[in-house]
Amino acid sequence: MTISAVIFDCDGVVVDSEEAAFRLLGQDLARYGLPRSPAEMHAMFLGGTVQGIFVEARRLGASLPDDWVQDFYARLYDELARGTALIPGILDVLDALDARGLPYAIGSNGSARKMEITLGQHPGLRDRFRGHIYSAQELGRPKPAPDLYLHAAKALGVGPQACVVVEDSPNGANAARAAGMRCMGYAPQGSGEALRETDAEIFHDMKALPAILGL
Repeated sequence: MTISAVIFDCDGVVVDSEEAAFRLLGQDLARYGLPRSPAEMHAMFLGGTVQGIFVEARRLGASLPDDWVQDFYARLYDELARGTALIPGILDVLDALDARGLPYAIGSNGSARKMEITLGQHPGLRDRFRGHIYSAQELGRPKPAPDLYLHAAKALGVGPQACVVVEDSPNGANAARAAGMRCMGYAPQGSGEALRETDAEIFHDMKALPAILGL
């Protein structure tokens, strides 16, 4: 298959932001009567939205307050602003794409503000995406719906069948499949059990992705 563009998820694929988010979430769930292990939270919530977590956690019995979503975002943004590292190897992937002249984008279920905070810590990174950084919260159709990835592909001027998506969650992988796109499932350190139940092609080292894609 000819690759004409690559679309990246953001959290856990471009920036290493998920540990902080799940640490805060674990504290809140325990506080409001729904303690869950990190593995359980990843299985339940990875790749979702904070609003979706709120609805599901309440359904399962957590007594989250009505303003929890806004409060959680405020605390998470403060935490991420203290320092959010890049996923090791992601700059190598972007360099390889640039060398081939292939366009790329970000499509995230996270908020635009969150991406401003995390991506903005790394000089020049946002500029490399040339404005192609998209939030499902602005479109109103989060993953696993395909809308976000279809929107990104259209903005890049590339047909879905020629796009590759890089994801770390089943929601994202299912969105890519629904959009008719090939999905590479990033599963570092032996993670990714849930991803294996999707059509994603699993890989474990971001630095290896250019070679896997033949760049």
